[in-house]
Amino acid sequence: MSGESGFRVVPVTGRAAVAWVAKTHRHLPKVQGALFAAGVSHAGAVVGVATAGNPPRVWQGTGRFVITRVAALPGLKTVGQHAAPVCTMLYRSLCDAGRALGYAEAWTYTLPGEDGRSLRAAGFVYRGMTRAEDWDRPSRSRSKAEAIPKGRWMRPLTRAARAKLFAELEAEAKAELETDRLAA
Repeated sequence: MSGESGFRVVPVTGRAAVAWVAKTHRHLPKVQGALFAAGVSHAGAVVGVATAGNPPRVWQGTGRFVITRVAALPGLKTVGQHAAPVCTMLYRSLCDAGRALGYAEAWTYTLPGEDGRSLRAAGFVYRGMTRAEDWDRPSRSRSKAEAIPKGRWMRPLTRAARAKLFAELEAEAKAELETDRLAA
């Protein structure tokens, strides 16, 4: 994929993407690993990478994967807090790869101050906030990250996943209308 902007999606190994993220991600440089990854280059140099990782254990085998990191070099053209079009290209390329590998849904998370413009441009739908949760447990130690609520985003990759999402959105809208009606 290449655009008039001169940005181009390029293959990147999971190991190379994890190393690149460690050097460039602005708040979470450590990644456990990657199922698959993609990069974006400009003028022959990689300017952004993204990694797709294993979903939470309860999602294993459900056709979902999680985009765990998206990182772009500082100084690129931005929209909000994200480098555009680099971040959008990375989200789209991982979704295309996920679909090709048989996944039905792509998920990712944003910090409260991030507006999700690149995600919306890549076809993601906002699905609400998570609870502020620390993933460290006595039985399995995890590196400490700030336990804050995060924005949850999903992109359906199949017709069935799209139909399921639209049914959920319709039910949520009906419930909100009913709540408003009862409150009036």
